[in-house]
Amino acid sequence: MNKELTILLAEDDEGHATLIKRNLKRSGLLNKIIHFKDGQETLDFLNQAKKKEEYKDSIPSLLLLDIKMPKVDGIEVLRQVKQDPKLKKMPVIMITTTDDPREIDNCHELGCSNYIAKPIDYDKFVDAIRQLGLFLLIVELPEIKD
Repeated sequence: MNKELTILLAEDDEGHATLIKRNLKRSGLLNKIIHFKDGQETLDFLNQAKKKEEYKDSIPSLLLLDIKMPKVDGIEVLRQVKQDPKLKKMPVIMITTTDDPREIDNCHELGCSNYIAKPIDYDKFVDAIRQLGLFLLIVELPEIKD
C-alpha cells in the first residue's frame, strides 16, 4: 500500500473513532488518519481537496465510512463520492453497526469497496479493526486521477 495514502475516517461516535485509529496503528498501519464527525465535514473536506494544487492529479485517500451519521449520512456520502469523476475510484469501506442485507447490497451497488459490520462485542470490534489494518498493509489501491 502506498505509504503516503491518507485514511479518511468518517465516524460520529468518538469512542468508535478512537478504537479504530488506535487499532489500525497497533496493526502496523502508520498512515495519516483524518477524522470527521459527520458526513458533511467529510464532503466539505473532499470538495476542498479536489481544488488544492497537491491534489490536482490525485486524491491519495481511502475512506472508512460510518453509515449512521448526523447532517449527511454515509449512504449519501458514498453516493456523492462515487458520482464524482475525481473521487469515484477512491476506495470506500463502510464500517457500521448495521448488518441488514438490503443495506449491504445497497452500499455495494453504490460502489463501496467493502462493508464491515461493527461487532457489538468490544473484543470482536478491536479484532475486526486490527484485521482491517493488516489488510490495508498489503492491499494495492488504485491511483485516483481525473
